[in-house]
Amino acid sequence: MLFRIITSLLETDLYKFSMGQAIYHQYPSYTTTWTFKCRNKDVHFTPEMVEEIKRQLRLYCELRFTEEELEYLRNIKWIQNSYVDFLRLWQPRYEDFVIGTDAECGLSIETSGTWLNTSMYEIPTLAIVNEVYFRMQYDYDDLLESFKERLEKKYEDVRSNRFCLGTFSEFGLRRRLSREAQELAVEKFSHLHDNEDKSCKSFFVGTSNVYLAKKFGITPVGTMAHEWIMCTGQGNHKHNPAYSNWYALDSWIKEYGVLNGIALTDTITTDCFLKDFQLTYATLFNGVRHDSADPIEWGEKMIEHYKSLGIDPMNKTLLFSDSLDFEKAAGIAAHFQGKAKVAFGIGTYIANDTKVPSLNIVMKTTFCNGQDVAKLSDVDGKGMCKNPEYVDYLKRSIKWRMDHE
Repeated sequence: MLFRIITSLLETDLYKFSMGQAIYHQYPSYTTTWTFKCRNKDVHFTPEMVEEIKRQLRLYCELRFTEEELEYLRNIKWIQNSYVDFLRLWQPRYEDFVIGTDAECGLSIETSGTWLNTSMYEIPTLAIVNEVYFRMQYDYDDLLESFKERLEKKYEDVRSNRFCLGTFSEFGLRRRLSREAQELAVEKFSHLHDNEDKSCKSFFVGTSNVYLAKKFGITPVGTMAHEWIMCTGQGNHKHNPAYSNWYALDSWIKEYGVLNGIALTDTITTDCFLKDFQLTYATLFNGVRHDSADPIEWGEKMIEHYKSLGIDPMNKTLLFSDSLDFEKAAGIAAHFQGKAKVAFGIGTYIANDTKVPSLNIVMKTTFCNGQDVAKLSDVDGKGMCKNPEYVDYLKRSIKWRMDHE
């Protein structure tokens, strides 16, 4: 391949800037290690693919923010000048990457360094791995044609109200078929952004891809990821990890107040999250995001929690983002109509729906400040940690808290 897959440092998810600013102001000395994992058991990366991934990451590390890009970020109401000035100086470091072939799938990647640096590598790395794989494993032109056909059908499905989603956005950068494919999808659905067709019951809010949001004049979307709760709660060795959510929510409010507030619930289980998501935080945050377990059960649990605090759920947003397609999202929207505001972040189904299966790849924080950190999630299989003993310790800490508070 003779082109760059990542062409701009804006080509990442918005929540990397949301978290990045808070890291810059509150945790600039924290260090993290991130580990790549391919969950597909039948996928293998060839040595040629690994070499191309290395080349693309070197090209990515040559990029710098332009003044035009920095001005775009500055105009996002919660981004501060101090962070923009830091980004003017910031650059990715290829020296932070260790890339090899010593994994079951044929590809191993780890990044280590300051949290400020390594957090920014996750999304571009996954986008590069994904695009290299599909271009080198298959007939890419054939895949792109199947992608376009399915995209056209998806658009007609929502435009004609076959599926009524309400508010939705595109979250597919990390697992997209290609830069070209994601751009086609975002451009297509941006026709629903202004919702000029008043009969259409689906409204496209925007995309997590900041570069494409800027290009098409739509809203960049995203607040926090699991790394925020893992590192703020578990990276300080003095913290009880069962209170990870409290530390994460407290730091977020210090940074943003009532701005930029959708809280992620499932890092160390939603039941434990609710112990800390009491009246002050539930009032200040605009809503909560679902990323694992049954969405209907989760949504009902959140509604009951809001009601128990005297908060009208219709004034809060339930954002669903776990492995959604339009049919599933429409079903969730119908269930919660009149109960709460709902919105959807839809990723792979929009950005990588072709005639072949998509990859299930992740890159997660595995160490913070030299200490193990873990995501448990609300279901088995979505967690990730290198040390089973630490997972056992974390689970026991949570159980003690749940049993004794």
